[in-house]
Amino acid sequence: MYGKRFLLAYVVCCVLGCRDADSPSFPPTASANALGPAEPGYAFVVIGCNRVDKADTAGDPSTANLVQLARTFQDIAALPQHPKILFFAGDLTLGYTSDTVQLAKELQAWRDLYEASPLARSGVELVPVPGNHEVQNESKIAYAAAERTWLRVMGPYIRHGGNGPTAGGLDSLATDQSWLTYSFDYHDTHFITLNTDPVGRDWHVPTHWVATDINSARAAGAKHIFAIGHKPAYPYPTVPTDGLSKYQTSRDAFWAALVQGGAEAMFSAHNHVYYRTQPIAGTTWQVIAGNGGSSLETTIDLSIPSSGKYYGFVVTTVMTDGRVYVKSYGRDVPAAGYTADAPAALYPTMVRDSFDITH
Repeated sequence: MYGKRFLLAYVVCCVLGCRDADSPSFPPTASANALGPAEPGYAFVVIGCNRVDKADTAGDPSTANLVQLARTFQDIAALPQHPKILFFAGDLTLGYTSDTVQLAKELQAWRDLYEASPLARSGVELVPVPGNHEVQNESKIAYAAAERTWLRVMGPYIRHGGNGPTAGGLDSLATDQSWLTYSFDYHDTHFITLNTDPVGRDWHVPTHWVATDINSARAAGAKHIFAIGHKPAYPYPTVPTDGLSKYQTSRDAFWAALVQGGAEAMFSAHNHVYYRTQPIAGTTWQVIAGNGGSSLETTIDLSIPSSGKYYGFVVTTVMTDGRVYVKSYGRDVPAAGYTADAPAALYPTMVRDSFDITH
């Protein structure tokens, strides 16, 4: 149904070593890093940027990196502790089109891949977050019809939306963002999902709404706060303007809201790399998990601390004692190219980075 690349991905998974949800596709060493004396409470996953380059979309209506997406879905479903939520932080599809019929086809085909995967039946909730490729046109400008298309196709997985900022207001929004940028609670954690390219405000987030939302969450007793958006506030060092820092005053106001509210971290994608940093020492972390399957940045500098050249996903675990740990799981890029076969026997998924973000 989805062409040769779709069939190849599932043949690879079924024949060459992908396992079912009860048998991890990563080796036992993946859980070798102890999290500490307390028991894990709950976990969530963040990943972004799985779309392929335009030249590599032939026969694939989803425009996704089929092999890497299938591996990721199976790996997450096979984690020793099932995460509660998977945030897919944008650029699921190639998009970048003013043809909303085409955009809808890509999004629906991506949904079909997810719904056929073991992850969809595992009890892990999918929360998709739009990226610039989903909401912008060929000129890289966000437009209202793309936002509507995203909401229509991905709507079944936007279960917590509706409380975000509406048009106008202190953030001068051109369109209703209440189902694109919104927040929700899970146990003692407050999550904020962000559309980082709203119509008329590309490369921005609604900073006034974010600050108010965080203050309200703290007043209501939230112990942990995490933000998830496609574009990072602080981009990977070798692409210095490729994030919200393009508009630094707005970015600084947004980051100040996170820091003042005691948020543990912002998770993002957009830069095709894994990277973590603490822009202001001792405060909020930023974790870029843009290594979901898109061709990696050509300027990845492995001498930069906590920078990784591999495909994978990030797992954050909130412990029963309130501590918070982050692990980056990864597998090497296939030698034959980024969309090539990646059997688990040759490309095992392992923990590549592990750190404490407790406040």
